[in-house]
Amino acid sequence: MRFMSGLEDLYREIILDHYRNPRNRGELESPPARRAEGFNPLCGDEIVVYLDVDDSSTISDVKISGQGCSISQSAASMMSAAIKGKSVDDARALTSRFKAMMSIHETEIGGDGSESEADDEPGIDADLPLGDLEALRGVVKFPVRIKCATLSWNTLIQALDEMAGAGEALDRSRGRSH
Repeated sequence: MRFMSGLEDLYREIILDHYRNPRNRGELESPPARRAEGFNPLCGDEIVVYLDVDDSSTISDVKISGQGCSISQSAASMMSAAIKGKSVDDARALTSRFKAMMSIHETEIGGDGSESEADDEPGIDADLPLGDLEALRGVVKFPVRIKCATLSWNTLIQALDEMAGAGEALDRSRGRSH
């Protein structure tokens, strides 16, 4: 049991480090960057994600702003560090992996079992490394805080979806199809 306590302490330190020293904090000019806002009405957390995606569909820059609890702000910092320099497809896969981690353990701690496990979900690479994001595993012990941890990820997907929609609309206006 001492090992678990040590691991929980390490995870707590990682979360606090990202809260006290957030990565990629700030804003990008939009446009050209995509700006998306996320809000959790249950607790008042706010996240703004700025994404700059280059022509090769790589996230060349990401900035995070907003305010909220240590979980939402730490998760946003960790997310920004994890996706910067990744392809859009990799960022989407990492989002699925993270959200699966947040739901898989919910069922293990007495959830209703309706959430699917990452290994069973098609398209989710269960071996995709989460790095510092693993520190947020403990959040699932407090189900009301899961929304705090996933707010930035949901906002990221909103930004990516808006970018994809804008790209398709531009292609249609130019007479191209996907």
